[in-house]
Amino acid sequence: MVNKMKTLFNAVVFALLFLALQSLEAQTSKLTPSFFGSMEAREIGPAVMSGRITTIDAFNEDSRLVYVGAASGGVWKSTNGGTTFKEVFKDHVQTIGAVAIDQKNKENVWVGTGESRTRNSISVGNGVYKTTNGGEKWEHLGLEKTDHISKIIINPENSDEVYVTALGGVWTPNEERGVFKTTDGGKTWTKILFVNEGTGCADLAMDPSNPNILYAGMWDFQRKAYTFRSGGSGSGLYRTSDAGKDWEKVDVASDMGELGRIAVAFSPISPNIIYALIESKKTGLYRSTDSGKTWELKTTATVVADRPFYFSYIVPDPVDTNRIYKPGFYMVMSVDGGFSFTSPFIEGGNVHGDLHALWINPKNNSRMYLGTDGGLYMSYDKEALGFTLRNYQ
Repeated sequence: MVNKMKTLFNAVVFALLFLALQSLEAQTSKLTPSFFGSMEAREIGPAVMSGRITTIDAFNEDSRLVYVGAASGGVWKSTNGGTTFKEVFKDHVQTIGAVAIDQKNKENVWVGTGESRTRNSISVGNGVYKTTNGGEKWEHLGLEKTDHISKIIINPENSDEVYVTALGGVWTPNEERGVFKTTDGGKTWTKILFVNEGTGCADLAMDPSNPNILYAGMWDFQRKAYTFRSGGSGSGLYRTSDAGKDWEKVDVASDMGELGRIAVAFSPISPNIIYALIESKKTGLYRSTDSGKTWELKTTATVVADRPFYFSYIVPDPVDTNRIYKPGFYMVMSVDGGFSFTSPFIEGGNVHGDLHALWINPKNNSRMYLGTDGGLYMSYDKEALGFTLRNYQ
């Protein structure tokens, strides 16, 4: 008896749902565009979700001017320190890998498209853009097939000399990868460092005291639908002392085995100090204090070795030579030159997880912009405890 009642009940419910759907279909078939008039969709939240921020650059002389690039949200500009933002790249490809402001002329900004964190949801870019009027208008300057641009460096002594690093195809090998250089403001490009079709450039660092000296982290990798390979014979740390004409491979340490992704950074105030975060069978942070002649392994702690393809990033403090920041799943910081790391987020200052971009004011190292998977944050204290969410969303 109970089973019969359940069967009858289900039949009645099904019949009512069928009639409701029939009625809805009849009503919607009568709808025309004029029915909605000037009605437009508007975003109602959630307020803290913006997608992954991949790159940040600010103007050194006035850090209220800041540009933010997102993995799938274009480029945003603020002139008041993040109180308000303006979208300045909406007519172009929306996946951003790098943003660089010309510190000699704040109206000149370069953008490299194509995110460089090679997760399986990565989107493809279409080259390099430049604005000469603060983002009002952008010019496409080529490198269309590089797919993913990881870094842009402008020679601080010559604005027409710009370096662009490209990962190339994530899913398939190609030749449009490595380090590219222009000496005429982007009119023409020369590929100055290329290893092979499966190796791109993940990072580039310029000596703050000599723009002819650069270090490049070359990365042999490939992603497929069912697997991901990070590391190979093409990976390595390379150095040039003649602005890219000639390169030499740097032997950081022996018995490292096959290398993966490499991040490299100079101390902004002591260029003889160089850091290299190297993925290997024992991923670790290395430090040189003699301009790269010798290297010391500082740590292989999990907090610096986690997920290199996604978090291979190190930021030396612009004032304190012993202070280093390592964004990752969360922020960690070293005050002893990389020997040990602790989290500055002890109390307060909690931010959305997965940290990818950090800009520190070179004139006041207490002021920072931090980009995460959940938006842009700013801190006004040296210990990174005071991060507050800005309204980029």
